[in-house]
Amino acid sequence: MSTNATRPRVNPLSRRPRQQRLVLAVRGGAGVGKSYFVRSMAEAGIGRLCIFDVERKSRLLKGNSTIFDGLEIEHPDEVPEFIDWALSGEGREQNYGCYALDSWAGYFSAKHSEMLTAVRERTGDPLAQPSAEELAADQMILQGVLRRLCIESGKSVVIVDQIPAKGKEAKEDNEVGRVLPMTASGLEYFVDIMVEVSLQERAGEIVRVFQVVKSNSEAFEVGFELTGEITFKDFLEHMTRATGDELPLAAPRPSAVPETLEEKPTPLSLVPPPLTIQELIAKAEQHGFKVADIVTGAKVYHNQPNIHRLTPEQIADLDRRITARIERTKAAQASDNKQPTSNNEQTPRAQAARNIKRA
Repeated sequence: MSTNATRPRVNPLSRRPRQQRLVLAVRGGAGVGKSYFVRSMAEAGIGRLCIFDVERKSRLLKGNSTIFDGLEIEHPDEVPEFIDWALSGEGREQNYGCYALDSWAGYFSAKHSEMLTAVRERTGDPLAQPSAEELAADQMILQGVLRRLCIESGKSVVIVDQIPAKGKEAKEDNEVGRVLPMTASGLEYFVDIMVEVSLQERAGEIVRVFQVVKSNSEAFEVGFELTGEITFKDFLEHMTRATGDELPLAAPRPSAVPETLEEKPTPLSLVPPPLTIQELIAKAEQHGFKVADIVTGAKVYHNQPNIHRLTPEQIADLDRRITARIERTKAAQASDNKQPTSNNEQTPRAQAARNIKRA
């Protein structure tokens, strides 16, 4: 049985945005403060933070297990399981208001390494590299994690990614150098903005610079910068100033329309009971047919000599044929009654009129 027949119909108008959120990817080298930026989500006023900690460094952040939850991932295969737990499993009881994955490169690289090992074991070549098709297929599968977290969660999300040192990305023969550009190309399809964070010297001081390098939001132009001790809340406030505060950040506003469409009851239609063979015989005899005619029809049209073994569908078919025969007979009789009479059959009045005219 199809599940669509029992599943309530979604009201499309209920899917209009009711809460503002920001999905951000932050990239940078080691030690520039990406994890501290992630922790700042816990103090942005958007609910309790859940960090999926692939690199197992959230233990170094102040407030773990008190103002936020850092969940250590011991094996990359656990990432989808942990996300399902938080979004649709028992983790929903924690009422998380935002999520972070630290880091995408750590998860992607570990899974890519497993695929590389499998290719080399299959080919027997210790230097074998996956084909372009295998890389594309691998990336599409792994991006399911981003889709689940960035789109299906409906919450603000930060994805942490690493970038190699200057010049390292040009080393195409290096396995890590080949993987890291792929991670960025996957992220850009799922985030609102991508930010690179770095430490730079400005006005004689070393400052932390957050620069937008990819954007799908009119509030953040490519090249836009925030400098200093920047938090996730600073990005939210800038977005609110640029786009307005029509949508709340903390919780979705109440919906003015129901989430499902109310099914209208289908009017009942009376289905007449199937015609029996006795009723068919009575109808036939009433219009001048014989039982033998029904027997002949059953043999010709349904290869059934015993009319008492005819199925309801076969009886209905013979009824349609007899009805059609009756209608044709009535039409022929009506046509004959409309034919003009001959001179010998004219009525006395018509004959008298003709005689008067001749006189």
